[in-house]
This record gives sequence, structure tokens and C-alpha cells, in this order.
Amino acid sequence: MTSDESQGVKLYWSPRSPFVRKVMVFAHEAGLAGRIETVKTLVSSTAANLYLMRVNPLGKIPTLITDDGMVLFDSYVVCEYLDSLNGGAKLIPREPGPRWQALRWHALGDNMLDNLLLWRNELLKPAPRQSPEILAAFDAKIRAALDMLDREAAALEATAIGIGHVAIAVALGYIDFRLGELGWRENRPRIAAWHTAFAQRPSFRNTMPVDT
Repeated sequence: MTSDESQGVKLYWSPRSPFVRKVMVFAHEAGLAGRIETVKTLVSSTAANLYLMRVNPLGKIPTLITDDGMVLFDSYVVCEYLDSLNGGAKLIPREPGPRWQALRWHALGDNMLDNLLLWRNELLKPAPRQSPEILAAFDAKIRAALDMLDREAAALEATAIGIGHVAIAVALGYIDFRLGELGWRENRPRIAAWHTAFAQRPSFRNTMPVDT
């Protein structure tokens, strides 16, 4: 680390946000979690958080304030910043081949989260207002993504931990947290085994979501 090692960054944070969890798992893997001051922040699609909007007009988390006061938002941007502080092996590879693989897996995990959150929002509507077509579409997309992950589990296992692994692990963890009835492990033994192993990492165990 540099001479400013004692300085920290501030993260607007919630224990139930999967995108915040992605940042925190990444920070643990990069050895930077101890430098992050977390500020518990509740956000909602139905109410603006005016306190958070003073620094992030979008009112979304994660939002990070860097050592020099710059405000960063979007979980990938925050992870990119943290990787710039990482004095060890980079979690976002720089070499083209490994980089595109890592970013491809990251995109898969992130887009799974987007679909899972929208799926859950649809399920939270009163039954008469739910769209069977929308629910079926989310179900098909997530199951297709899970099948792809099962096919690629060996490649995940053989590749050094990076941002793609983090995004996928967090997406699978979110299914367990919010949509456990999906039974995603059934007939997908390879990705199930991979996730079981990843879930033993301190970065994952120390960032378990809490519904508060």
C-alpha cells in the first residue's frame, strides 16, 4: 500500500443490497475491507433518500467517497477504483484474454442480479397484478444462465479469483437469500459445488446479507 494506507474511503452501504455485497466481497478479496468506513443507507424505488442524494443524485447504492473526496457510483466503477488501490494480484485482469473472460463472467453475474431483482419485484406485487408472461420470462432467463454456469464451472475453478467470480457468487447467493424456492442446484452439480467452495471464503462468509 502507499503512504496514505491509514486513510480510508466511505461506502454508503446496506446489508441487503447484492450490489453492495459485490463491492464488499471484492474489497475483502483485495485486502482493502479494513480501509472502508460503511454508512448504513436505506434506499427504495418508491422513496428518494435525500441524504444520499446530496452526494449521489441518483440515490443509489453502492456509493463510495474516495480518499480525496471524489464520489463514485455503480458497483463496477467502485470495484475498479478499489482494484487501483490493490497492491497484490489484480482482480480485474489487465491482459486481454483473462480480462475479457473476467468481464464476461462479471456481466453474466450482474445481469443475473438485474433480472433477479426485477423478478422479485414482480413477485411482491399482489397476485392479481402479477404478469405470468413476465414471471415466465425471468424464470427462463435465470435457468438458462444457471445452465451456462454449470457448463463453465470447471473454467471458473481453474481461473484465479477475479471480479467475474465475485459477481457470479453474489448472484447465486442472492437466489439463496430471496428466491430459495427456485432450487437452482438441482441438476447443476458442477456450479453447485463451485459455489459451495466459494461460500467458504472469508470474503463471502463475512458479507452475508441481512434483511434489515
